Order: sequence, then structure tokens, then C-alpha cells
Amino acid sequence: MGWQLRRGLLNPQSDLRPGSPWWRALNEGLLRDTAEARAFAFGYAGEPSGPGVTAHLDFIRWPTARNWYRAHNVSIVGGYLANEHLAVGERRVERFFINVVLLRVLFAHALVAAPRLALGWLAPLGRPAGDPRVGMTGIFLSLSRVLPDRYPLGDDVDTYVAVEHGFGHMLDIGVIQPRLGHLYAWSAEELALPGLMALLDGQTPTYAWDVAEADTWQFEPSPLTGGAPDRACANRSTLSAQPDLNRASRSIRTSSSVSPGGQGKSATAVRRPT
Repeated sequence: MGWQLRRGLLNPQSDLRPGSPWWRALNEGLLRDTAEARAFAFGYAGEPSGPGVTAHLDFIRWPTARNWYRAHNVSIVGGYLANEHLAVGERRVERFFINVVLLRVLFAHALVAAPRLALGWLAPLGRPAGDPRVGMTGIFLSLSRVLPDRYPLGDDVDTYVAVEHGFGHMLDIGVIQPRLGHLYAWSAEELALPGLMALLDGQTPTYAWDVAEADTWQFEPSPLTGGAPDRACANRSTLSAQPDLNRASRSIRTSSSVSPGGQGKSATAVRRPT
């Protein structure tokens, strides 16, 4: 969260440098779920208000790395699905990296819970690398080395993609992107959030993103990884979910939206299936 604070993403709208309504809503949802789960764990009566709270309670009762990621990602993905109307108001660079954050948190979860899906023949490295108690996870979830400490940004995605070299670029393009279809389908089942499958069209993340701009996501695979997913990593339910993913993603519709302050290009409004 430190890089979000430095960029001013969480500043209130009354601040001289207003923050991002989307980032604030996402973090508020995560904090609310954890606080409510903690209250129930300490004896407060009542029923969980949503699946995020239930997942955090599961982690409190059975504190494993897999349960930590599941709790975190149920809240995060739930926040993505609930707040897409806010995301469409962000500038193009912000919307691009909002998608990058999503695919990275899903991948971090898979490192621990489905390491063969995440890494193929390197699967034995998955659980140690993805353990949330070690620093490796924070390295590839943080965008502090790519994005400047300011908000909002502009619309030239290529400038920032060029900055992200080395490990982060290899991870996104060489390791994660060839597995995106399986990763999103597996995550939708693991988190019990089928709406996640509508946020990908083929190999193109489409959260608040126009699928017509798919060329932005076309990169050369890393030669270090071979650029091809290990097909043996997917179980039958994951493979059978892929056609549903493609059908759901075709429901995307676009409309013009202008970012706060009257700046920016047209953003993508996405209507998801209920």
C-alpha cells in the first residue's frame, strides 16, 4: 500500500491533489472485510456481510498461505467487479496497470495453490516463491518502480511498459500471459466468483479496457520461458470453463467516458453478465 500512498491514490476528493475513487473503493472494501472478520473472530454476533468476510474468517481459523491468498483475492476481485463503473473514469495508463495488478494477484495465489498451472515444470518453486510471509510476492505486486509518484497519469501506455524491464516484464509477458486463460478460469472457480471470467477476452485483459485495443497487450514471449503454457497444469473443470470465458467476454460494450477533471481519452464502459 506504500506505493499507493506515495502516488496519492488514496487522497480524499477534498484534497488539493484528489486521489482515485477506484483505488479508494478497492482498499476500503478490503479493509472492511478484514475488520468485520476480525470482529466476528473476537466474538461479535451476526452473519458475514459477504464472501470476502467469510474468506477472511476461514483464514483466521486456518491460517495457511493458500487461505491468505484466497481471502485477499476474494475481497480484491469482488472489489474489481463491484467498482468497474469507477475504473472507466481512470486515464488509460491507470486502467492498463489496474489490469496488470489483477493478473499479478491471481498469479501470486496460483503460485501457492496451483503451482503447476503457474510455473509448469518449475512448479516446486511455486509455494516458496509465493509465500506471503517472504518478500518475493511484494516485489512483483508493487508498481513503484514503474509508475511515478503522482496521480493521475496520461494515456501513453508504451512509455511505462518500456520502463518495466527485467524481472517484472519477464514475469508478465513470459510467464503469466501465456497462461492467462487457464489462470482466470482457475481463479474464478477457486474464488467462487464466476464474473472474473468476463474480464478476459482471449489473451487480452478487458477490465475497463476496450478489446479493440488488444494490440497494447501483444508482446513477444520471453525466450527464458518458452512462451507456452504447460497444458498438463489445467484440470478438466478449468479446460471446460474456457469456452464460457470467451462467451462471457463477448458481452463487452463500450461507451465514452471522461476522467475526473475533464481530462483524458474515451474510456471503456463494460457491461458484465449477471
